[in-house]
Amino acid sequence: MEAKLTFLGTGTSQGIPIIGCTCDRCQSADPRDKRLRASALVEYGGLTILIDAGPDFRTQMLRAGVRHLDAILLTHNHKDHTGGLDDVRSLNYIDRRAVEIYCEPLVLDTLQREYGYAFAADKYPGAPEWHVHGIDQNPFVLYPETEPRELTWVHDVGYRYRLPDGSLVPTGEILCESERVEDPQFTGTAKGLRGDGIEIIPIRGWHHDMPVLGFRFGRIAYITDMSRLPEEEMAKLKGLEHVTLNTVGYKPHHSHFSLDEALELAGRIGAKHTWLTHLSHNFPCHEQFCRDLDRMCTERGIASQVRPAYDGLVISAVS
Repeated sequence: MEAKLTFLGTGTSQGIPIIGCTCDRCQSADPRDKRLRASALVEYGGLTILIDAGPDFRTQMLRAGVRHLDAILLTHNHKDHTGGLDDVRSLNYIDRRAVEIYCEPLVLDTLQREYGYAFAADKYPGAPEWHVHGIDQNPFVLYPETEPRELTWVHDVGYRYRLPDGSLVPTGEILCESERVEDPQFTGTAKGLRGDGIEIIPIRGWHHDMPVLGFRFGRIAYITDMSRLPEEEMAKLKGLEHVTLNTVGYKPHHSHFSLDEALELAGRIGAKHTWLTHLSHNFPCHEQFCRDLDRMCTERGIASQVRPAYDGLVISAVS
């Protein structure tokens, strides 16, 4: 099964260029140095999955020509990863379905505070429609949406669910638990479950003192906004073709890997390719950064090819 990942955004919470900055990175004419907020689009097992929906969500969906999402996976609750969720309204209208969101309880708590109108029993007409699934660091299965939950627009009232008998009911708040994979061997095979599902393996990390999740899809793993990766999670990163790691600068940082830490982790993971994301303007422009990384990897004996990711880059792997 092939997994394909497109980097929709590879910048920090401010993106690049930063408002008002005149440094050569922010003023670069190379499109690879223009970075929206961190997000990725994954195509896997016939499903289209978005990782994080920050403030640039609308621009990213338009650039990538996205008309349908099977799921949105949220790594954590910071605004640069959740600030665009209101714009799923367009997908609600096209698909006539609520958007499937997968996140941890801590993230759901934040969404309920910041987007209270999306969870109200009597919603404002036109509020985004979400169907929220609870996940944690345990592998879970994502299925194509088959339940009969068609959204019907009622003028001046808003969306309603049309039941099989034709009656219309308010959407309200829906929260369900995802179907977990018991005793996974990290092979991509979910035994005893519906054959049309795909196994997704969350990767527990820490963003300062905040729990966050990365995700593995076959032989591709996407990790962002981590400063610490527990040793017990390393088993989930064996046998990768591609891994994405975050770094914001050369100096130690309280909530992100420094470049040295990211390179050390890349060497330990041993993926064929390592892609750096959540990059700040502290790093050189793209071409110079590639040369610097080649030199640093040679000096440290790192076999993985390490490169800065850039917006629009597509990677793939077959498992």
